[in-house]
Amino acid sequence: MKIMISPALRMKDKEEFFEPKETPVLFEYTKELIKYLKSLSFSELKELLACNDQIAGQNFERYQNMRLEPGPLPALFAFDGIQYQTMCPHLFEERCYLYLEKHLRILSGLYGILRPFDGIWPYRLEMQAKCKTKFCKNLYDFWADKIYQELAKSTDVIVNLSSKEYRRIIEPYLDSSVHFVTCRFVDVNEGRWIEKSVYVKMARGAMVRFMAENHITDVEKLKEFQEFGYVYSKKFSSDDVYVFIK
Repeated sequence: MKIMISPALRMKDKEEFFEPKETPVLFEYTKELIKYLKSLSFSELKELLACNDQIAGQNFERYQNMRLEPGPLPALFAFDGIQYQTMCPHLFEERCYLYLEKHLRILSGLYGILRPFDGIWPYRLEMQAKCKTKFCKNLYDFWADKIYQELAKSTDVIVNLSSKEYRRIIEPYLDSSVHFVTCRFVDVNEGRWIEKSVYVKMARGAMVRFMAENHITDVEKLKEFQEFGYVYSKKFSSDDVYVFIK
């Protein structure tokens, strides 16, 4: 089983308690992107990232100072968004880290795919960024099936806890040998399904924690998840989509 999650826009610049163990598996491709991003002017980078001056300035400095070697931050502890805050990886026991090293993968616009203790630099580059260069039309074109091939190694089940932006880099390459299960977390309001971004991110982080703490390797066990009021709905679920309703 592999679990795929999205990165977060907000990142830490340092990590005091954990150190990276490994080099990202697709780092040779990452170096090509880093070289390109280093070549951009402030205004070009701001346009690419579609952000304000403050964020552009922070990331312009990051890229100018970024070296073509693995970074100092372990991926699992580098991201600081809602999903990661809810997951609370700093509070895991050692057995949970061992589980996540084997099963959890973080998808990334810059790094492609990351294991929890891969060393990375703080960065900003969404998969959907309009990164049109001499060597690619966009990041979906750049990564092509490389991420999927790494994700699908030695597994016949992928649990999708990622956003649509990152799911798009996987779905075109799925084959019948892999059972791809997407978890949806919905609120019901006057008969309508609503996926509230904040609560969905919290539920995804809690699901990762639930899986790590219970060492889940049977996808059927996901149906036992109950946090933040979400409960598995047999009625609205299918073999490929598990719906949890609040």
